[in-house]
Amino acid sequence: MLEETYRQLIELLLPAGLLEYFELTNTTKDSKGINIFLEEKNIVPEEYRDQTLHSKGFLPEIQVQDFPIRGQKVALCIKRRRWEVVGSGQIITRNWTLVRAGARMTTEFGLFLKGIFG
Repeated sequence: MLEETYRQLIELLLPAGLLEYFELTNTTKDSKGINIFLEEKNIVPEEYRDQTLHSKGFLPEIQVQDFPIRGQKVALCIKRRRWEVVGSGQIITRNWTLVRAGARMTTEFGLFLKGIFG
């Protein structure tokens, strides 16, 4: 029960829809503000669902500034996942343009994706 309560609280603080694709791994607070660490879940991208993929870790971490919480600056520290297509050896990542186009997402999550990719 308590775990579900924490999840609901986290969902209220983060951009809507974010926890569908990312897992909260850590939080820290320092003199600069709050850092929220997120890793992309190992969910095969829709366009590759008919192929065998092997997770190959993460791309370098990026930081996206989010809205302040209680007057503290917030940085979302994001690790995007990469996969290898078994057989071809091709390394792929989730195509967030397809996610944006195919999903009914909130404006907030759309702005979050724009923050990642410009």
